[in-house]
Amino acid sequence: MFALLKEDIQTIFDEDPAARNWFEALTCYPGLWAVWSHRIAHFLWSHRLRGLARLISQITRRATGIEIHPAAKIGRRFFIDHGMGVVIGETAEVGDDVLMYQGAVLGGVSQERGKRHPTLGSGVVIGANAVVLGPITIGDKARIGSGAVVVKPVPADSTAVGVPARLVRGPSAFFSR
Repeated sequence: MFALLKEDIQTIFDEDPAARNWFEALTCYPGLWAVWSHRIAHFLWSHRLRGLARLISQITRRATGIEIHPAAKIGRRFFIDHGMGVVIGETAEVGDDVLMYQGAVLGGVSQERGKRHPTLGSGVVIGANAVVLGPITIGDKARIGSGAVVVKPVPADSTAVGVPARLVRGPSAFFSR
């Protein structure tokens, strides 16, 4: 467990050139607090203590401005930079080594039960204020530009920008213009 906590702190230094020391990382990075809190809430959710899990997630939202549903699946070395306004929905899945900036949303487009939120592969970067909607997949090492609204899958090693998002790097025939 301590190795995982240390890995989370090291991720801050790997992803943010402004990070200066361990004390600052522990006290000034709400994304770190949100991820740690989510791990506790997700454990409780998985063990059917769902009311307590939701309470923890809501307390964390008020403290950090980051809302991660306790049922969401979050990989290792996930880093939320700046964080305010980030929302991650209930059925979202986030791979390892994902970087997400402030205001990003992994949201749903339906009231139906079942998978309604995105799945992010490993190494994905989600830019500031980007919105990824629906049960779509964002491939490994894909990049979503700031302010983009993504409603179609994005292949691995691609970049999507704009409203609605269009592919600017990767398989060119993927998005219609």
